[in-house]
Amino acid sequence: MNVLKFGGSSLASPERIKLVAETVEKHLKNDSTLAVFSAFGGVTNDLLEMAELAAKEDPAYKTILEKNEKRHLDAVRELIPVNDQSAVLSKVKTEFNRLETLYEGVYLLNELSNKTKHVVSGFGEILSSLIINAYFKSKGINTNFVDSRELVVCRNNNEKVQVNYAKTNRNIQNYFSGKTKGLFVAPGFVAKNDDGVPSTLGRGGSDFTAAIFSAALKIKKVIIYTDVNGMYTANPMIVPQAYSLDKISYEEAMELSHFGAKVLYPPTLQPLLEQQIEIHIKNTFKPKEPGTIVSKSTKENFRWVTGITHIDSIKLLNIEGSGMVGIPGFSKRFFEVLFQENINVVLITQASSEHSICVAVKDDEAKAAREALNEAFEVEIQNNKIKPVTVEENVAIVALVGDRMKSHHGLSGKMFSALGNNNINIRAIAQGSSERNISAVIAKKDVKKALNTLHEQFFEVPSKELNLFITGVGNVGSKLLAQLKKQENYLLEKLRLKVRVLGLSNSKKMIFNEEGIDLQNWEDALENGQSADKKDFFEKVQKLNLRNSVFVDNTASAEISSWYRHYLANSISVVTCNKIACADDYVNYQELQNLSREYGASFLYETNVGAGLPIIDTLKNLVASGDQVKKIQAVLSGSLNFVFNNYDASSPFYKTVEMAMKEGYTEPDPKIDLSGVDVARKILILARETGLKLELEDIEKKNFLSEEALNSENNEEFFKLLERDEEKFKEIYNNAEKNDAQLKYVAQLENGKAQVGLQEVGPDHPFYNLSGSDNIVLFFTERYPDQPLIVKGAGAGADVTASGIFADVIRIGKK
Repeated sequence: MNVLKFGGSSLASPERIKLVAETVEKHLKNDSTLAVFSAFGGVTNDLLEMAELAAKEDPAYKTILEKNEKRHLDAVRELIPVNDQSAVLSKVKTEFNRLETLYEGVYLLNELSNKTKHVVSGFGEILSSLIINAYFKSKGINTNFVDSRELVVCRNNNEKVQVNYAKTNRNIQNYFSGKTKGLFVAPGFVAKNDDGVPSTLGRGGSDFTAAIFSAALKIKKVIIYTDVNGMYTANPMIVPQAYSLDKISYEEAMELSHFGAKVLYPPTLQPLLEQQIEIHIKNTFKPKEPGTIVSKSTKENFRWVTGITHIDSIKLLNIEGSGMVGIPGFSKRFFEVLFQENINVVLITQASSEHSICVAVKDDEAKAAREALNEAFEVEIQNNKIKPVTVEENVAIVALVGDRMKSHHGLSGKMFSALGNNNINIRAIAQGSSERNISAVIAKKDVKKALNTLHEQFFEVPSKELNLFITGVGNVGSKLLAQLKKQENYLLEKLRLKVRVLGLSNSKKMIFNEEGIDLQNWEDALENGQSADKKDFFEKVQKLNLRNSVFVDNTASAEISSWYRHYLANSISVVTCNKIACADDYVNYQELQNLSREYGASFLYETNVGAGLPIIDTLKNLVASGDQVKKIQAVLSGSLNFVFNNYDASSPFYKTVEMAMKEGYTEPDPKIDLSGVDVARKILILARETGLKLELEDIEKKNFLSEEALNSENNEEFFKLLERDEEKFKEIYNNAEKNDAQLKYVAQLENGKAQVGLQEVGPDHPFYNLSGSDNIVLFFTERYPDQPLIVKGAGAGADVTASGIFADVIRIGKK
């Protein structure tokens, strides 16, 4: 005999019921078949909601009742030919009349007992089975309606279900004795107690019904049809990369279902495990998919970890105090209190010092558990031997599950390291002696991040997903987005990096897309985005709470740089070409470095000096390897180098500056470049990387601009003043030409002091032939005392700056 079970999602509409019927008929061709059915999708929830409304004397239950009656009657009319409808419609109306009477009683008494809840919640399965049974009959199939309430006997104690297997097995075996052919239709979920009163097997109990029948009849396998392709490595609604498992053991299935995998109702495994009856979990809508087979563990299983799951409807109870230490029987008393209150403990952890016990219980049982425990230990609490029981809310359990975990060293370390690297704090840890499950209690808000992090760590092809949130989409930002789009496949195939842009902002608009922003059409999307707000942008990134999040700043905004500390303190890495933060007061610079280390978030700013050139990285490696920096000489402004390489006194100086600005070599305010402030910030950053505690005002600046130009209020005024001072610029140029020298704006650090200024450089100096907008840095160190280590190349321009930012992003990905 085949035993099949179909869930509510498979029966959500007449069209789906017809599909289910086709599946049943295929099985029926090979052998007699018992089909167990849940209620139509959503009906059980409605039945319980109506009961709650009636108990509150809310007549709104009547509207829901009418809606459900219409739904079932419409299903009859759509599924069954007109000539065969009368009897079925009459049965359906009779059941709804009974329901109406029950709800009226609840409404009038203003009382809803557990017994009434069980009775009303089982009507959905009775109704669906009656209708589906009639549908099969209308198709000419010989069917037998099996009323599960007459066969399955259980005891319900405060929602805990206990099946009387002796009576149940005898009832089922007697019923099916001599009945070996045809189709048997049975409602799932419903049962009766020892007194013959209708009851249920608990939410999800239709799986349990199919398992009970299978065990009683000693069937080789039971097939559970649902709306997914079996049991998954994780919840695919939370972890999109999760995939279905072809085979798992009973023990693994028990762990996964107990910890929240909703495909299988946990008690389902109890009657099947002893007789080694296989469970086949298949997709109603994709019957050709292999699904998942649950059977005894085999050596064929090559996985160390089978699945990741979670429970989010729990609370932590903690009891602690010196009065617990070394006291025999304390734990016994503790758990005995919970047992007497019929409270199930989901997780247990106890300090080896015996100073505390921590347990996880269901949300709705936490209050009763705390009150019972405080009452039981009232004397010890009054004598300050122990503290009153505390309850921690908004927590969840995440768990790794796998039969072979005990055979593999380091899994716990990998799990906790992966969580820690993403700033997911672990509140409690538990691991069974079978080592089939490692559980950790974390904040509920971190569940999605934790599941995705662990799935990436244990199940996916070694790769890393980076989630970028970018502010500033002008010259540099737009080039960065173009580079990200172009290299998308290369990063995934060669570097195993999946880089997604989830947030974009300019000064006016911002957009977010948790699935990733289309980099082909980001401009249109941003134009139609919401109003930009720096606080809102941060809070959205924080709320998304995604693993490997990176904030990218392509602006020169002091206000935006002030938000870096907030990102870093939330374990969100920061990549920036904005020099303001690193050139700010030393105490603020140091705070960012400390936050980066404390919260494991990268703070990278290679493009602060030399655009895409590896200047900071080179200096960091010199310092880290123990080399001592004696002197740094550098041309650090691609803008100024471009200006003085192109100015020859034949054309006005201000025209050369305009050209540099037009080609993207200067800041939007070119005074920042020409004043030397930009170069001063860069040499300050390099000085700090060597370990010096310098401030910006410590940098000696030799200005070649007039005070009026330096203090100009806008670009128009600035350019007018440059035009006015043309004779001065000609004089500077002519003097250099007379001395066969080139004009270079040089930064120097030596003996703990730094200075910047315009210098004449002779033909024998490495700076002499520096062309275009190139930068050059000479590192004189203990290892390079005479012939310096030289870093040279393009030091300005949107493309190279964007590539430097891109390189920092890749560094985070490879971390």
